[in-house]
Amino acid sequence: MMKHMVRLAIAGSLVTLGVLGAASTANAQTALNNRTVMTFSQPVEVPGKILPAGTYTFELHDSGMNRHVVQIFDQAGTKLIALVLAIPDYRLKATEETVIKFTEVAAGKPQPIRAWFYPGQIVGQELVYSKTRARELAATSHVVVPAANDIVYVDQKMEALTAAELVAITPENKEMPLTTIQMTPMDHAAMVNAEPRKTLPRTASNLPTIALFGFGLFALGLMLRRSLATRTAR
Repeated sequence: MMKHMVRLAIAGSLVTLGVLGAASTANAQTALNNRTVMTFSQPVEVPGKILPAGTYTFELHDSGMNRHVVQIFDQAGTKLIALVLAIPDYRLKATEETVIKFTEVAAGKPQPIRAWFYPGQIVGQELVYSKTRARELAATSHVVVPAANDIVYVDQKMEALTAAELVAITPENKEMPLTTIQMTPMDHAAMVNAEPRKTLPRTASNLPTIALFGFGLFALGLMLRRSLATRTAR
């Protein structure tokens, strides 16, 4: 296994807290589901669960729908501990290490995982919390938190996760549409990497202009011909 240092981010700032991460053997399946083994030196929170200090396996589930679902297993990757909804999160530059971002909470409490970035990718997974917990996190950390109905994490069923209605909870406790889920990673990357245009875009081909120019020459020719014919008649 190739070992990675997992950076912890509190309120958007990356800091290391001695949490180690490791990616499993590189193969096609790992690249597809981003399977990653991570060891946490202290309890952490994920939607619907508190994970005690220890080693866990994170990977994406192929739900077959336009919905991201993160599976959390034990260290061996055989016992399923939690199913968690996620939406795409983005960063401008990829890193060679696994990166975990945390939401700021009071000292001494398990840090809620906010997002997970797989090595070499600019698109990560921002975890979706229950509406009740999202309101608390948004108020204390002053960030917008994606949320789903509380029942989603009570049932822990794939059908409920893939059909859940997602919203955004603001620090002012307002519920807003979560439009981010409608933007694909390619769309967002194109928007981020787009450079300002130096010339105006073309809206049509040059054929109409050529045709108009030709018609003008034809009309001018007729006028000259008539002028010559009039002079000859005189």
